[in-house]
Amino acid sequence: MALPPVLRDRLRLPVIGSPLFIISNPDLVIAQCKAGIVGSFPALNARPISMLDEWLHRITEELAAWDRDHPETPSAPFAVNHIVHKSNDRLEQDVELSTKWKAPVVITSLGAQTPVNDAVHSYGGIVLHDVINDRFARKAIEKGADGLIPVAAGAGGHAGHLSPFALIQGLREWFDGPIALSGSIAHGRAVLGAQAMGADLAYVGSAFIATAEANAAEGYKQMIVASSGEDITYTNLFTGVHGNYLTPSIIGAGLDPANLPVSDASAMNFGSGGNQKAKAWRDIWGCGQGIGAVKDIQTAGELIARLSDEYEQAKLELAAKVALTERKVALAAE
Repeated sequence: MALPPVLRDRLRLPVIGSPLFIISNPDLVIAQCKAGIVGSFPALNARPISMLDEWLHRITEELAAWDRDHPETPSAPFAVNHIVHKSNDRLEQDVELSTKWKAPVVITSLGAQTPVNDAVHSYGGIVLHDVINDRFARKAIEKGADGLIPVAAGAGGHAGHLSPFALIQGLREWFDGPIALSGSIAHGRAVLGAQAMGADLAYVGSAFIATAEANAAEGYKQMIVASSGEDITYTNLFTGVHGNYLTPSIIGAGLDPANLPVSDASAMNFGSGGNQKAKAWRDIWGCGQGIGAVKDIQTAGELIARLSDEYEQAKLELAAKVALTERKVALAAE
């Protein structure tokens, strides 16, 4: 199945910038969209709720102005992320606002609800739902989601445990709609690799934390630059849901990454995990395993330009390898 026009016609790179709790803001989203990828943010980042209306207004107006002034390079669409979980008492109001501003793409997480999907479809928007396994994926599509975001092992923040190869392979056995793969993608080669596995788009998050526009502490950004995939700890202690976090931030909070207790998965508290002095996202910093590709702090536009250059170079290298293999096969057949 071909990608819907909103995810096909205005992207200069097949990438969605994932919604980053606390970190994603209008500055980052607008920069991502102007540079040609889908920019997104969690609705809950806008507090109080009146700020969400202001953010959506600003993003819509600034991207429209960009499109008028740059018809040759129009902006990519933006996306709003809704946490579809019983703990989110703002969900209905947030969906009303994203519907008011006709958010082109809505990303749903931690649950799937038909009314949310219906609201997005009412104005022609599309819904992508993030999942960590096949069972949740089937439920999401049954309830009206248009596409899937499989969150594989190595993704930043709340992440699954399955290899992206296994996850994509299973989904493509029954689903031919849009798929954006999440998990350790911070280099243009990985974007192409995601497509080679069967995904349509790459879902990139952690690399954007270390950008000038991101609402992240300077220490957080510098820690990402200084770290690699070996500096990530997978645990459910801090929120009740398994996720990946920067090991140095766990140590900095006075905890031993090698001896973390298991949290009650039903808690879903997004809080301190029993340590009242250390709180997830504020003190314990989420991050994916792909950050070895992040060498310095850049603007979002510079990061996207790097990814694009790497992506194009990877395509050339792959084409050369395929051509070489074909020549070898032809010679062997003579």
